[in-house]
Amino acid sequence: MFRPSLRLCALAFAMAGAAVSAAELRVLTHSSFDLPKARLAAFEQDAGVKLVLVKGGDAGEMLNKLILTRANPIADVVYGIDNTLAAKAESAGVLAPYQGPALAKKAKYALGGSLVSVDYGYVTLNYDKAWFEKNALPLPASLADLAKPEYARRLVVQNPATSSPGLAFMLATVTGMGETQAFDWWAKLRAGGVKVAKGWSEAYYTDFTRAGGDRPLVVSYATSPAAEVFYAKAPPKASPTGNLFLKGGVFRQVEGVALVKGGREVAAARRFVEFMRSPEVQAELQTTMWMYPVVEGSARAPVFVHAVEPAAVAEPDAREVAAKQQAWLRRWTQTMLR
Repeated sequence: MFRPSLRLCALAFAMAGAAVSAAELRVLTHSSFDLPKARLAAFEQDAGVKLVLVKGGDAGEMLNKLILTRANPIADVVYGIDNTLAAKAESAGVLAPYQGPALAKKAKYALGGSLVSVDYGYVTLNYDKAWFEKNALPLPASLADLAKPEYARRLVVQNPATSSPGLAFMLATVTGMGETQAFDWWAKLRAGGVKVAKGWSEAYYTDFTRAGGDRPLVVSYATSPAAEVFYAKAPPKASPTGNLFLKGGVFRQVEGVALVKGGREVAAARRFVEFMRSPEVQAELQTTMWMYPVVEGSARAPVFVHAVEPAAVAEPDAREVAAKQQAWLRRWTQTMLR
């Protein structure tokens, strides 16, 4: 009877081990995804896979890529679809349902359907404290105030067609004021001298007075004041910027993770969903992606004392957003850029 040599057996085992270690888990994310390399490496070792991070641009662009490739999925799991895109993702049939231990963890906010919420944040107005103190200009108390020339010409916003925070801010105004009044308000902003930037980076790091620009008001995030402290060479006791929570001008963004329908590495993808709700990731995403952890009881980064949460936010209907978003973008473009 034929008996393979020990050397052949060892070679077979080695090849089998190599095949297992070569398995790739493709994770589609938006461009802001950022976790410590050591944390990602620990997941790879624990799950026995090699992570392949596929950056898909902003969240909207990422979802479009997922939809266009649904016949031959480019990923096994996706992170970064938020509450403005959830209905579109579900109706496109690109996500697969998840049932597992991640759902046993109580979350502050849920997305429903196939998406498991991971984190949340607020798009809102930030202001440069020193500029307002130096110029003795009181802060605007409402969106109506903000449309006045003395404030509009000192504000920079992002184009909602090319910027995630720009889109969120536009949706907040439409939800808070109603469609007709909101676009009348945007027209007043334009007449008053508001500046429109392509994206958040241009607005915050070029036009905002903190970066040497001439605009002391900027659409940004509720966590931005905390980031200012965190990245300072000599961290100040108080942030040099503040949040301005005006009614109709605050949007809560909830981001989630989901299995991709037709993905190859289903078991590893499920483990990645659970990984994103782990205590370690919930802690670390706060000072890498500057979002709040969604799992209740998660430890807060000390610097988040400077990231106050608003008492009230705009709550748009996800299905209305999915149905009308493109029409609202066209109207915004007609109002602001033509």
